[in-house]
Amino acid sequence: MYKIIRAHLDNIRSTDAQMQNRAYMSLMHETEKPVDWAYEAWDELIEGLTDKDNHIRAICGQLLGNLGKSDPKGRMQKDFDKLLAVTKDERFVTARHTMQNIWKVGLGGRNAQILVVKGLEKRYKECVTEKNGKLIRYDILVSMRNLYNATTSSEIKDKALELIELETDLKNKKKYASVWKKF
Repeated sequence: MYKIIRAHLDNIRSTDAQMQNRAYMSLMHETEKPVDWAYEAWDELIEGLTDKDNHIRAICGQLLGNLGKSDPKGRMQKDFDKLLAVTKDERFVTARHTMQNIWKVGLGGRNAQILVVKGLEKRYKECVTEKNGKLIRYDILVSMRNLYNATTSSEIKDKALELIELETDLKNKKKYASVWKKF
């Protein structure tokens, strides 16, 4: 692995907020495209999903989402539930940052798309009673829209529209449907 990448991975666990933020920004930028070092960092990022520091959990969740396109071996198939669990984090900001980036796992191919859509469907159905359930549902539909935009898979759109139909509150249903109309 490159020395600079290694340093950034170490620095996401720094207690110096500026150093941690620089490392996060650099790694997020680097992982916008496929990288050849994903599996060298994979286990420590998975471990970071349960770190006591919510910033580390959020960073690791977002980085793993970005690494979806760098996963030719399909490791996310066994680790996705760990990533999805962060969308239920006790700190809502951590959960939300992970949710808003989780769709990128689906850029790893057809199996990854199916994995993401099934995971998001599960979260959509179970979050209805959560404190921020409406916002979580909205974020789920935006994530599905982002994945659809990147892949144009009609199955993703069909599933999202099916989930919107589950909503009984007309105001919420209209807001959720707007995600598919405004793009």
